Amino acid sequence: MVYRFVGQLGSTRQREARMVARQVRSVVGRAWILYLVGGVLVVGAYYVATRLDAPPVVRVTLYCLVSASSAAAVLIGCWHGLPRGKPRVPWLFLGFSQVIYAVADILFYFSHNVLGQTTFPAAADAFYLLHYPLVVVGLILLIRRRTPGHDLASVLDAATLAVAVGMLSWLYLIGPQARTGSFSLVTVVSVAYPVMDLAMFAVALRLILGPGRRPVSFMLLAVNLLAIFTADTIYVMQQLSGTYTTGNFLDAIWLGGNLALGTAALHPTVGRVEERADPADIQLTPFRLAMLAGAALIAPSTLVLQYSLGVQRDILVIAAACAALFMLTIGRLAGLVADQRRLATTDVLTGLRTRRFFGAQLPVEIVKARRSGAKLAVLIVDIDHFKSINDRYGHPAGDRVLVEVARRLRESVRPSDVLARYGGEEFALVVASVNAEELAAIGERLRNQVASSQIQVATDVWLHVTVSIGTASLPMNGGTPAELITTADRALYAAKAQGRDRVVQGNSNDPDHGNAADMAALLVYLQRVADEVDGWLSTSEHGRAVGRWAALVAQSLGHDKPTVCRTELAGRLHDVGKVLVPKDIWCKPAALTTDEFELVRQHPGHGYRMLSVVPDLADVAEIIHQHHERMDGRGYPLGLAGEQIRIEARIVAVCDSWAAMLAERPYQSALSHETACGELMRGRGSQFDTDVVDAFLELYHSGQLGSLHVRNEGAVMRAAL
Repeated sequence: MVYRFVGQLGSTRQREARMVARQVRSVVGRAWILYLVGGVLVVGAYYVATRLDAPPVVRVTLYCLVSASSAAAVLIGCWHGLPRGKPRVPWLFLGFSQVIYAVADILFYFSHNVLGQTTFPAAADAFYLLHYPLVVVGLILLIRRRTPGHDLASVLDAATLAVAVGMLSWLYLIGPQARTGSFSLVTVVSVAYPVMDLAMFAVALRLILGPGRRPVSFMLLAVNLLAIFTADTIYVMQQLSGTYTTGNFLDAIWLGGNLALGTAALHPTVGRVEERADPADIQLTPFRLAMLAGAALIAPSTLVLQYSLGVQRDILVIAAACAALFMLTIGRLAGLVADQRRLATTDVLTGLRTRRFFGAQLPVEIVKARRSGAKLAVLIVDIDHFKSINDRYGHPAGDRVLVEVARRLRESVRPSDVLARYGGEEFALVVASVNAEELAAIGERLRNQVASSQIQVATDVWLHVTVSIGTASLPMNGGTPAELITTADRALYAAKAQGRDRVVQGNSNDPDHGNAADMAALLVYLQRVADEVDGWLSTSEHGRAVGRWAALVAQSLGHDKPTVCRTELAGRLHDVGKVLVPKDIWCKPAALTTDEFELVRQHPGHGYRMLSVVPDLADVAEIIHQHHERMDGRGYPLGLAGEQIRIEARIVAVCDSWAAMLAERPYQSALSHETACGELMRGRGSQFDTDVVDAFLELYHSGQLGSLHVRNEGAVMRAAL
């Protein structure tokens, strides 16, 4: 019982502690409003006291109350405003710098306004100068928190602006004081102020121009930095001209900057200032470009101005600034070119290399391998059942699968290997210096890594994802990029046909011929895919009917047996490429958009590539590639016309159109036989080959074609990629 009482007491104390912590956070969350309003009132009171010539102690107290409260606000924000786990070191540096700044304000205004001592330099100047390094360190730490990687673009942009401002600072602030002819403490301190301001300004520019979110706290911090730099610059200019007096408008800028810093630390968004950002998020907006262009023109414009005024002072400084700005501009342009090259060779979704880069790099790797006498391997990786993931859970879920699979593959390869996204759900890998035994182990490692754990595709949906892998090696499976890719693709389809989730190595020394078992397995697999696609669009058969009719038409036109067989197989598989186009596009009852129609026009090319990897079916692949061409040259995807189109493709085109017109589809109702005959006659000579239409209609009228059968779902083995 005693133990239970002690446990309950401890639990009660924990709840009370949590409640107190929540109350403290709630108060701190509203503190920035009270602080800002109170600070504005104090600043107003300060100027009223100045206007009424109130006692110096009152004015100094009001002024220093703002700078001191800013330091207190930053330190309070560090301990109570930042969420647990957020690093406080950057803000601590800013807070301690403000403490030193407040001490400097007290010393400066008390000696000037109360004691009437205006000697320069004084003790206050040491504190003012000391606060700059702490600010710079705090800003650098913030920058490193926000962008821990390299961010060359922001550095170059900040440097461009800093060089332009630095040149102006030398011409009008530093130079006039450095040319006094005497080396004294007055000169050193006078020069130190603009130099320190310039250092703080350069780092502040890097922070402001860098990538990342800009919450309210960030904007308030930027206001503080720019206000201090602006007021300090005007202060030095007034000191040079002998016009500075306490209580003028500069005090409002300084005080406003102090209030902005304190408010930034107390604002609820202070914890988001350090959120990490991707350097790639930086965009060269028109405003940013105009700002950089203006900065780059400051130096030559200053030179022209001095020439027009007959002044020849600090020419070397201006020339150095021109050279620096020129080099920075060239560096920025080089960075943009590199970014464009990177974007052109990097897949946006997965971050892997693109198919174009892979195609360009593979010949280079082959040359390297031959030169060194080493072996080389190509692996094609395909996500199993990816289409069903897209269809069931949506394309965002499919994208998450692609990103996660790409990440797992990247973790399993060496930095020297070339890994690319090769297609929709396909990845390609080039591995150097690997033998056949090692190649099998690499393939298994990739397969196991992908299947090691489930992938989250939605809030409460986790899927077990597997991949099929086909491999090819140099020189065993060929000596050219096309031969290696063909062999690896063929092995991949064999892996699919054997049940997926496996690695199959290319086993043919002649890439143009494969063994009969592999070819049969590939054909069976492709026929399953074609039947699956047909099931999306209608309950009636399609590919099977087109193949039958195409063979009859080819025979009636007097073609030999090989041509008849090619035509029949092409008709059977002519729509297999549709599987690589989203199913929802094929099933859409409304009119297609321009982008959707562009995807539809790609399916003959998809089918061509799928058939190209099957041994001895290059002609069938070419027929499928051309079956949507028209006699008048207005077809797709190649824009062929007349006799440029293979006769087999012209036959398939007529049979395909007949089958499509007679079937019920999501986007159209079935036509009557009479109407379908009229459509063929209407397209005779323009869309379709005249002889083929005549032969087809003769077969129809003689009753040799037969009807369009309803698909037997029990006999059709469904397979989804």
